[in-house]
Amino acid sequence: MRIVILDGHTLNPGDLSWEPVERLGDTHIFPRTAPQEVAERISGAEIVLTNKVPLNRDIIATAKALRYIGVTATGYNIVDVDAARERGIVVTNVPAYGTHSVAQHTFALLFELASSTGLHAESVRNGDWTAQPDFCYWKKPMVELHGLTMGIVGLGQIGRAVAAIALALGMKVQAVHKHPERDKMEGVTFTDMETCFRTSDVVSLHCSLNKDNKEFVNRKLLAVMKPTAFFLNVSRGGLVNENDLARALHERTIAGAGLDVLSTEPPPADNPLLHAPNCIITPHQAWATQAARRRLLQAAADNVAAFQAGKPINCV
Repeated sequence: MRIVILDGHTLNPGDLSWEPVERLGDTHIFPRTAPQEVAERISGAEIVLTNKVPLNRDIIATAKALRYIGVTATGYNIVDVDAARERGIVVTNVPAYGTHSVAQHTFALLFELASSTGLHAESVRNGDWTAQPDFCYWKKPMVELHGLTMGIVGLGQIGRAVAAIALALGMKVQAVHKHPERDKMEGVTFTDMETCFRTSDVVSLHCSLNKDNKEFVNRKLLAVMKPTAFFLNVSRGGLVNENDLARALHERTIAGAGLDVLSTEPPPADNPLLHAPNCIITPHQAWATQAARRRLLQAAADNVAAFQAGKPINCV
């Protein structure tokens, strides 16, 4: 079978082996694929793997040999699943490969907001400690997380991993979740969205993006947060009204934000959050530890192998 990987660079920039996929067929790997290149590159391919390259109805219609689309990610909104289904094309994703990495990154953002470790390390490198008359100093107030309340929106696998870390730190944890009875977790209480934002010291998003919750984090919801509270988003940028969040930071409605995702990636230079005060932004990298990428690559290969065996898994 002819296998085409449309955007292999982010998954494997060279530190992993493609062998698990390559042994399954005639594999063609493209580091990146521009929109105008997609149709030609997947022409004649039975199997296509994509992470962020969209496969819309028109593109799927041109790929006459296509039988399988594998999304090398958990979210699969880049694929027109209805169009694929009409053609009998199997579509799969890779759930849960990056749970621990994303949870870890969530706290990397929170720790920087709370302790400003990077700021102080840079200050020391600049000679500020050497010039101090005292044995210690701090450029910003530091926040102790023990005893504070973390609000988690979405208590799926990543949300639960975040909750476990928060509980280990001695934080109180509350969550907004669609299935509180099904997904009970010791130490976690369930609440509504307004209460979560109003009473939490840290609010962290771990929910999927859909047409019903687009930009639900807006001026109205941010306004009920404590002025000392932090907001975190390692989920999807489209969940947040970025103008409203930037305004809340400028007006000190909230104390700070830690973001790994934005509505458009890479962001345009005029994105208001790029220059908002006390806003830490990382380039959508929470998922990208080598361990998580290795699991993702192997799982994507396992999905293809299962399809080839006539027993597809992780279908969407």
